[in-house]
Amino acid sequence: MSGLRVVPTRRHGRERVYVCLRDGRSVAWYDRDAGRVNLLSGDRREDVLDALGPFLTGSVTVGPPPVPTPAELARLSLLPDDDLAPNRPGEALRIALEREPGTPSRIRPDPRRRALAAEQAVGEALDRLDGAGWRALHSVPLPGGARVHHLAIGPGGLFAVHTLYARKRRVLVADPMVAVGRREARPVLRRARADADRAAHLLAAEVRPVLALFGPADVAVSARPGGALVLADTEVDSLARSGAVLKPADVEALHALARDRNTWLRA
Repeated sequence: MSGLRVVPTRRHGRERVYVCLRDGRSVAWYDRDAGRVNLLSGDRREDVLDALGPFLTGSVTVGPPPVPTPAELARLSLLPDDDLAPNRPGEALRIALEREPGTPSRIRPDPRRRALAAEQAVGEALDRLDGAGWRALHSVPLPGGARVHHLAIGPGGLFAVHTLYARKRRVLVADPMVAVGRREARPVLRRARADADRAAHLLAAEVRPVLALFGPADVAVSARPGGALVLADTEVDSLARSGAVLKPADVEALHALARDRNTWLRA
């Protein structure tokens, strides 16, 4: 008996199988997506491969872990409070509702809860693009208390996504005004563009604005929004078909920069 335990895991869309000693220390892990077995202890090679036998598929590379990239080193150097990657969709709204839940009412529902439902739906759709080489950040703070609802970084470029609750309502888009149902039109696209412009300035990269509508019954566009995308939450995955602008290394480098809270809060 080798005394090794095998622990399959799945995190952020990536499958890994860890090989551990009885005391819990890892001696190797198998990255299924990369087709690589990373050995922390070369003298346990045969035992590790025997333990991983039922999990290995296709051609597999075996060796020590690769040297961390500059983006990975930057991520590892972040303090937990400065790392935005763990933010859940609608993180800022969740915290606000926990601090001040408000009074439940069927007649006048708390608009924050509707906004949270929209951010959750759009954020979860963005997170599902992880397997296509995309990275998403949620509730990204901006100077002055504003925030970008979602930032999507992938082969197709960078997108600042502003979400809007429109469940079962007709939406009229007349750039920059957006009207939801019978409510008065508001310059929502102007806000989306402003967020994208601020993100572009802080990241020193082009960032396109996106307005993501949650659950609209119908969308009518009377004036095309120049430079901005208007999508329903069910269409967010179309960003993955927006062509190739960034290389994988560029995506990871921009993600490492964007996930650092200090990047966004500098003057």
